[in-house]
Amino acid sequence: MTIYPIILSGGAGTRLWPLSWGDHPKQFLKLTSDKTMIQETLLRLKGLDIADPIVSCGVDHRFLVAQQLGELGVKPSIILEPMAKNTAPAIACACCAAMKKDKDAVVVVLPSDHVIKDVETFQTSVMKAAEQAEKGSLVTFGIVPTFPATGYGYVKSGEHLEHHVYKLDKFVEKPALELAQEYLDSGEYSWNSGMFVFTASVFLEELKLHNAKMADLSIKAFENAVVDEDFIRLDKETFGQIKGDSIDYAVMEKTSKGVIVKLNAGWDDVGSWSALYDISKKDGNLNVIKGDVITLDTTSSYIRGGSRTIATIGLDNVVIVDSEDSLLIASKGKIQDVKNVAEEIKRRGAK
Repeated sequence: MTIYPIILSGGAGTRLWPLSWGDHPKQFLKLTSDKTMIQETLLRLKGLDIADPIVSCGVDHRFLVAQQLGELGVKPSIILEPMAKNTAPAIACACCAAMKKDKDAVVVVLPSDHVIKDVETFQTSVMKAAEQAEKGSLVTFGIVPTFPATGYGYVKSGEHLEHHVYKLDKFVEKPALELAQEYLDSGEYSWNSGMFVFTASVFLEELKLHNAKMADLSIKAFENAVVDEDFIRLDKETFGQIKGDSIDYAVMEKTSKGVIVKLNAGWDDVGSWSALYDISKKDGNLNVIKGDVITLDTTSSYIRGGSRTIATIGLDNVVIVDSEDSLLIASKGKIQDVKNVAEEIKRRGAK
């Protein structure tokens, strides 16, 4: 079975400011290895029977996508969104591209900014999900939770179909801590991964059933697209008429064909510097150090240098990130507020 990867690369990643910003969001950064995150996304499918990927991104990032996947010897189909309309229209247009190559195409939808440590388990789960997709199901991966996370949405499992495979009962929003603990204790809930497997045709059929206008406009935007060298430019006028929505709200929460494949493979969405700290290798003082850094009496901190030396003395639980034009210094407990800094910089009109 040939699987068609659909890689979503439209995010801004402002919670990883100052490195992730503007023309260079986190999916194009080397945060966890010597490969960028979008490169890692494709490489973790290596060994499976996959077609060249279909990437959905904004116009400003088209050359980064082509360059970074080209470095892997891959020639992707790059679909350019004229404006952000959330995940459902992006996936619909990418499914049109997949069906142009294979009317029975099985697609795996992957955000371009996740970390998965156990690649073998992930690949096994992809193939299990693909088998369910061929039966007509829309599959989402439910991450087996390891703590009562309040920063993730959850999916609830219904009827047990086979090993690690369940009917999708429902999606639930990010819970408060007490409710998250109840979800964890029940064993019925998994973190919502944002990764999916289905046949392109079944997804489009379900989108037509639950949001016919979005389906029609997405298909029309693809059919009227202009092929510009290596890029597929969606029709701006048509795409602009779409009322944006996520795949969860537009389809997955409404479909009767939802299935969960539970995944326990060291997944993380690397949504903040503290999350990156959690998954990174630490030294004897529980510090994560990148670049030219000198630490004295410094513990439990994430410090990432740029072109200059960083020296710290007597610090605990801080995040320090240096870039070419900005420096972030924050308490680790307040690091989620970095998005507010990015918003203020944007308000000022700074590049």
